[in-house]
Amino acid sequence: MCLQSLTLLIMFTLFYSHAFALKKSYIVYLGSHGHPSTLLSQAHLDRVAHSHRTFLASFSGSHQSAEEAIFYSYKRHINGFAAVLDDKEASEIAKHPNVVSIFLNKGRKLHTTHSWDFMLLEKHGVVHKSSLWKKARFGEDTIIANLDTGVWPESKSFSDEGYGDVPARWKGSCHGDVPCNRKLIGAKYFNKGYLAYAKFPSNSTFETPRDLDGHGTHTLSTAGGNFVPGANVFGLGNGTASGGSPKARVASYKVCWPPFKGAECFDADILAAIDAAIGDGVDVISASVGGDAGDYMNDGMSIGSFIAVKNGVTVVCSAGNSGPKPGTVSNVAPWIITVGASSMDREFQAFVELSNGSRFEGTSLSTPLPENKMYDLISAADGKAANASALQALLCKKDSLDPEKVKGKIVVCLRGDNARVDKGHQAAIAGAVGMILCNDKASGNEIISDAHVLPASQIDYKDGEAVFSYLNSTKDPKGYITAPNTKLNTKPAPFMASFSSRGPNTITPGILKPDITAPGVNVVAAYTEATGPTDIESDNRRTPFNVESGTSMSCPHISGIVGLLKTLRPQWSPAAIRSAIMTTSRTRDNTRKPMVDATFHKATPFGYGAGHVQPNKASHPGLVYDLNTGDYLDFLCAIGYENKLVQLFADDPLYTCRQGANLLDFNYPSITVPKLTDSVTITRKLTNVGPPSTYRSYFRAPLGVEVSVEPKLLTFSNVGEEKMFQMTLGATSEKALGYVFGELTWTDSRHYVRTSIVVQLSS
Repeated sequence: MCLQSLTLLIMFTLFYSHAFALKKSYIVYLGSHGHPSTLLSQAHLDRVAHSHRTFLASFSGSHQSAEEAIFYSYKRHINGFAAVLDDKEASEIAKHPNVVSIFLNKGRKLHTTHSWDFMLLEKHGVVHKSSLWKKARFGEDTIIANLDTGVWPESKSFSDEGYGDVPARWKGSCHGDVPCNRKLIGAKYFNKGYLAYAKFPSNSTFETPRDLDGHGTHTLSTAGGNFVPGANVFGLGNGTASGGSPKARVASYKVCWPPFKGAECFDADILAAIDAAIGDGVDVISASVGGDAGDYMNDGMSIGSFIAVKNGVTVVCSAGNSGPKPGTVSNVAPWIITVGASSMDREFQAFVELSNGSRFEGTSLSTPLPENKMYDLISAADGKAANASALQALLCKKDSLDPEKVKGKIVVCLRGDNARVDKGHQAAIAGAVGMILCNDKASGNEIISDAHVLPASQIDYKDGEAVFSYLNSTKDPKGYITAPNTKLNTKPAPFMASFSSRGPNTITPGILKPDITAPGVNVVAAYTEATGPTDIESDNRRTPFNVESGTSMSCPHISGIVGLLKTLRPQWSPAAIRSAIMTTSRTRDNTRKPMVDATFHKATPFGYGAGHVQPNKASHPGLVYDLNTGDYLDFLCAIGYENKLVQLFADDPLYTCRQGANLLDFNYPSITVPKLTDSVTITRKLTNVGPPSTYRSYFRAPLGVEVSVEPKLLTFSNVGEEKMFQMTLGATSEKALGYVFGELTWTDSRHYVRTSIVVQLSS
């Protein structure tokens, strides 16, 4: 080849590579499909895919280029496709009148705190369910889907012993390397969005629904795991484990993969999984993933969950782990049940003892120290390596500790920045015999049990300050860490986890999120045996159960409860189920005082939403605030979406935005009024789901707000009967600016239908 030709070839290759690199993966949403399920033959689905290629070809120039660009065609319930496009193509597609939205294939994160109760069959999980379990036949008529990292099918939590035939309505299947049974009835994986974003080819690691991470097995078993006697984590927390709906059928839809640029789960894969799950016949979708809250029509989880709810599937999502910072809550679409995380009344205690006689309660799942004696203590900052800063060493970051200084000693590290178990790993590499992990100020009293690779204990902020003070004032500091043990009936419980993302809702401030809180701290559940409990490569330990914390863990608690309610009340809508869970929750702990946060300050609805879940009471709420698809479309109109766009979004050309649609009158089970300056009147509608009765209203007015309710009495004679009421809220002359909180309760002395009130007072 001549030099000139070679030069031209190199220039063309570089140009082509550069052009390809400029392309990004997008999702083109065209609304939902109007075709009935009876028409979902393969030939019909092929025609849908062909229509997507034809549509894209009108922009890309040919059917071949369109076929090469599209990596998902959403054909069953969601109408749209995912494709690799350049900016010009994306811009032109956005102008098409039949396009609802086009948005980047965004990445999301798992909502675990990365160190990764299952409801133990005892009252100490705070959410004791035995009465509801029996009435709902342990959720046996329900199919729960989990969007996560996959499943470890060999876990005893997915044993089908005692199960009958798989329901005839089930249309799903299992991928070849995950065997189905009568319990685990579905296992699929979705990786094309992840691969399109990362721009590298697939391999066997990305072509399996097996859980190689542990997160998916943990969350799926929390929602619907079978009874497993003798479950424990290295001998701790021993008991009979089960999910919220222990006799439900379960299915895994793997959408999350090893982190790439901080993201693990991508919108294109999430939409494909939801589309498949609806078609397969699931009743509940549990999704412990999330990202920054965004526009409802440019968000894969929002779009997919709307289509699911429209088809009668209840969707439960985690609120996120970006707390306690305000305004961090994710998954805020009003058709999603959004779940925060709180503690339970069980701890795995490992005490820290100092040579001056001080003793501090901590937590751990680690092995005990080799000898029953006092060991030398050293602050990690004093054990710093020559090339590390004092702060890096204090946080026990990689290569920050000097082995000559810390060998054989217990190292005292500060929580924050890197994973808790990684701090212990770094201490162990440097030769430390143990670790005391002290909370930073933001973490307060929230201490989390981890299966550290060396003897360790995590203590709260106040006790950590005392340990550091001791180190700074003692010439020869010594200490000891007791072997971990299980303690029940701890108080106060529950309290809000510091990591649990907080409101206010930054997308629609007039909707309170999260909706509810549930156990999400030190949760014991099934685990993969493909990796160790710390997920550190050198950790060769394996355990069938593990402890994890995060809103990832609280989300499936609610999913399991939804499964029970689906079995017990099959006629209830997803909104009615959410209302029942929210209005029967509680805001007091086991000391009968108001719930607190991790700093032991009074918690607010921005943390717990309606409150901490009470499953038994959710089965007979008396009244519910119900919503249907039309109400959600009215909601979209009320917040400013144009009528044409709403029609496309719902695939309903006859829908017309209701004149005067007002967000304040959206029939949500909480009442939120942003920027109140004078007075407003809101309207709500209650539906009777209990016996005939008369309900009286009571309220606790937010500080600086006058409240009145009309009528004060509501009488119901029949199930399904609906009654309206209005609440007027007015700012008083002594008002203080900012957010204030109250509550409204309707009661007939047997049922207490409680609703959070949030008001933002403005000048």
